[in-house]
Amino acid sequence: MSETIFALSSGTVPAGVAVIRISGPGVRFGLETLIGYVPAPRHATMCAIRDEEGVLLDKGLALYFPGPHSFTGDDVAELQIHGSRASVQAVLVALGRLGGYRAAEPGEFTRQAFVNGKMDLTEVEGLSDLLLAETEAQRRQALSQAGGGLKSLYQDWARRLTHARAMIEAELDFSDEDDIPGSVSDQIWSDMQALRDDIRKHLEKASYGEIVRTGFKVALVGPPNVGKSSLLNRLADRDAAIVSDMPGTTRDIVEVRMDLNGYLVTLQDTAGLRDDSDDAIELEGMRRSRAVAEAADLVLDLRDASVCDQPAILDAGPKTIPVWTKTDKLSVLQTEALARGSGVAISSKNGAGLDRLISTVLERLADLESHESELVPTRSRHAALLRSADSELETAVLDGILPIEVRAEHLRRAADHIGRITGKVDVEDLLGVIFAEFCVGK
Repeated sequence: MSETIFALSSGTVPAGVAVIRISGPGVRFGLETLIGYVPAPRHATMCAIRDEEGVLLDKGLALYFPGPHSFTGDDVAELQIHGSRASVQAVLVALGRLGGYRAAEPGEFTRQAFVNGKMDLTEVEGLSDLLLAETEAQRRQALSQAGGGLKSLYQDWARRLTHARAMIEAELDFSDEDDIPGSVSDQIWSDMQALRDDIRKHLEKASYGEIVRTGFKVALVGPPNVGKSSLLNRLADRDAAIVSDMPGTTRDIVEVRMDLNGYLVTLQDTAGLRDDSDDAIELEGMRRSRAVAEAADLVLDLRDASVCDQPAILDAGPKTIPVWTKTDKLSVLQTEALARGSGVAISSKNGAGLDRLISTVLERLADLESHESELVPTRSRHAALLRSADSELETAVLDGILPIEVRAEHLRRAADHIGRITGKVDVEDLLGVIFAEFCVGK
């Protein structure tokens, strides 16, 4: 890389302190120009910061991290200055005037680290998730991934595949030599079957990692005026959805994100479901409601407890929980009878039963907690590539009729799929998407 990049890395100003990061071959030149010298590596030094003409811009701390022992792998410097807009702007303008310097693009420092081999793609994605983490569970999962947990696992799988392919090549090329083992199958195919089992067990946990990242989706479904929007507002503790006695008020999906026991839960208020509407917009809303219910992790099937013989709108399933609403309109005996039955009886008006409803949702989240200490795929692309690797391994291991060269080719393809997860193989088309998720300065 011939250019030196710079950016504000500490977030929005004004702030108490602003950190400006610089990375590239011109770092030493920039430090000599702005502060007059290069500080000792990894030591914070108090200094005056001046432009090329010697005009004082600010006073602060300078740190120097020579490559390759730096975040990006190139020479890196950080200037910690006062966090006013004027101070930050003055230093950024001075840096922009230096030859070979330019402002960094979003995620470019992290991209340098990837290109220089300081991080693989799973660590990059973990760092991205860590920067965006809203809940404690997201923080823990992202920190494990950014620390190289998935990288180590996938590198071990790639190593096992490489070893198997090397053994096959050895038998093919040196089958007449005495020191080459004579049976490839005895040495590698059992390990490849074990690897395939490991990948399949890992894939079984893919949904948990994705749920922690994107949120546990809870769909509120039921007929019009059953109290879906009222329940959403009560749980969110704000007026997130319009509440009205007029049927069909909710036409589109309204989502509210909340932190529930350290996990991100996304509540989804949906359009009321009924059979007697001829409104095209309402019909589209109901179609979307059913699609949301299908994709949700948990469905709360709301029914008005004050209406007799109300049929269920959705087919009962393992992820569907009946919720009887408007119990404030019932007598104490009627409410107690409902509470003894299946489902949960609540009133959004007075808050009755909401604690039990939240506990029911938390019971479903208990499955996530049981997998928290495990390494799990966190993105859909991980799962897709692992499924492809599993398919190639299945062919290589089980189809013993195929020539050994063909089976070796399937092992190579499996290794390529795993390599695409970590960024070792043909991932140029992914880089722009991944690094665009980062803020400028990271």
